[in-house]
Amino acid sequence: MTNFAEELASAATDAPDRPAIRLDAQTLTYAALDGAVARAVGVLRGEGVGVGDRVGILLPNVPYFPIVYNAVLRLGAVVVPMNPLLKAPEVAYHLADAGAEVLLAWHGFETESVAGAATAGARCTLVRPGDFEDRLAAVEPVNAVVERSNDDAAVIIYTSGTTGKPKGAVLTHGNLRAGAQVALELVGAGPDSVTLATLPLFHVFGMNSLLNTTVLARGLLTLVPRFDPVAVLQVIERDRVTTFAGVPTMYTALLHHPERSRFDVSTLELCVSGGSALPVEVLRGFDEAFGATILEGYGLSETTGMASFNLQHRPRKPGSIGVPVGGTEMRVVDDEGADVESGQPGEIVMRGPFVMQGYWNDPVATAEAMRDGWFHTGDVATVDEDGYFFIVDRKKDLIIRGGYNVYPREIEEVLYTHPAVLEAAVVGVPHDALGEEVGAAVVLKPGEQASADDLRELVRSQVAAYKYPRVVWFVDELPKGPTGKILKREIDAPSDATPRRESNG
Repeated sequence: MTNFAEELASAATDAPDRPAIRLDAQTLTYAALDGAVARAVGVLRGEGVGVGDRVGILLPNVPYFPIVYNAVLRLGAVVVPMNPLLKAPEVAYHLADAGAEVLLAWHGFETESVAGAATAGARCTLVRPGDFEDRLAAVEPVNAVVERSNDDAAVIIYTSGTTGKPKGAVLTHGNLRAGAQVALELVGAGPDSVTLATLPLFHVFGMNSLLNTTVLARGLLTLVPRFDPVAVLQVIERDRVTTFAGVPTMYTALLHHPERSRFDVSTLELCVSGGSALPVEVLRGFDEAFGATILEGYGLSETTGMASFNLQHRPRKPGSIGVPVGGTEMRVVDDEGADVESGQPGEIVMRGPFVMQGYWNDPVATAEAMRDGWFHTGDVATVDEDGYFFIVDRKKDLIIRGGYNVYPREIEEVLYTHPAVLEAAVVGVPHDALGEEVGAAVVLKPGEQASADDLRELVRSQVAAYKYPRVVWFVDELPKGPTGKILKREIDAPSDATPRRESNG
């Protein structure tokens, strides 16, 4: 059994009547989910999708996501998951780069999805409740699962450093199985597990640690499409949730919500945090308030979201990303690739069953990232005498805003399209609630004018809403090194450059 989609087919045989996916009043059993997947395969075949073809999925956390996701895999095709908040140019880039000729997109994001697909020359099928069920009913189910090898591509997840356009990390069927199996063991998931998914399923954390792991465990995944503390607390109480996974901003919001105490969260046993460092005071406060243990872990899109974890049977060290798991080897090295001494900072490199096959159609970037046979993460860490890793910095200039990755180069490229902009540097600005806010230091051309709002709106029209710089300030010049390279580490937002306040940010 090598195609990961076999796992759902097996679950439907093992536990056909067990609930698999829930969204509010709608519940799909494993048999119902498997039946819908079989018909979705028929729909995809009707669109001309075959083995190895790439299929874009632009869906929020609704039951259609696992249906389409598993259907693409069952067909032997490759899933290209996409953030529903992407704007048309971004949708077009993902589809064109992956060579995807079909996009299945949520009807609520029709404008950007249709426009992006048209630019890329791809067919866009809108997923609309009722209509999509009619399409499923109109085709014959396809129960056969196409054979795949462990080394065959299953998912292409787009990620990026700060050096250009997003790159597609190719995750194989072997990566998915290893990632889900180890995640299952780390949290002790089983048929009685009820896991809440408000982390987006299009992201590797939600896809692997929540969706794939739940199927492997034969448990229930209950969906919350958009994070809202009250909605999460209500679902924990209603569905007797046992497991929750989130990013630090989610834990902070849940801990400090004024209505928290009126909800029964006594069934919650274990929580997983990732994406960025969880403040120690939040970890301890959440443990006490919810009676549930938070375990921090570490992983990247390129490593199926897995690498290290704080283990249940070992002492938990607050602030640590834990120890390598699942056969992963992790080292901390200097610029020459030599191991550094215990307690000294260096770049994390790793190898093991979770590491991607490479970047899609990008042998140069693959060779750079995988040099010497080790995946170079770009993250700087220390390792203590017990083998626990601690992230201390990011070698890349990546900004993590509320758990979402923002890549400065992408934003800078848009800023440079403004006729008044001479230079721009996008950096992370500390933010109490989000961890980091997106900031932009801008130098205007002599005699030209532009306001901070002008630049915000320019960027906002070109990229997803979470990416544009809320904090914009103007400077006479940017700090530079001897070669003329802008030194971002020397850029600090002035005290009067406060984020623009808004309700949808």
